[in-house]
Amino acid sequence: MSSTLPPSRPKRPEFRNINALTDLPSYRLPVAGIVSILHRVSGALMFVLMPFIIWMFDTSISSEISFAKFTQTFSVGLGFVPGWFMKLVALALIWAFLHHLIAGLRHLWMDMRHAVSKEFGKSSAIFTLGVSVGLTLVLGAKLFGLY
Repeated sequence: MSSTLPPSRPKRPEFRNINALTDLPSYRLPVAGIVSILHRVSGALMFVLMPFIIWMFDTSISSEISFAKFTQTFSVGLGFVPGWFMKLVALALIWAFLHHLIAGLRHLWMDMRHAVSKEFGKSSAIFTLGVSVGLTLVLGAKLFGLY
């Protein structure tokens, strides 16, 4: 008696969880994914630094004396925090605001125009990264006194 063997099927793909230590260094995230993660990071950074933003706003508009104290903070420092560190924090806020704004406008554009394609996602993500980093460099140069 001969038995008929079923034809061999190709092996099904194996899906597994990503291991942070072994898989993440070799994982290639698309540019749109990087922009999405940075959009969340910039929103979280602005939220965490909200007390600093409120302090900067309050100190800069209260009076002429407080404005002088505000500008002195970025050159001399504030207590034990040096002035260059305050400038770096302000630069991080500048980047966070610009990136969050441009990425938000990108999402609004895609929602209004139904422009959800892989090509547009990649090109708009590259535009978002380029413009936000470029404007941050220009404003950072002004903040650090290069012009």
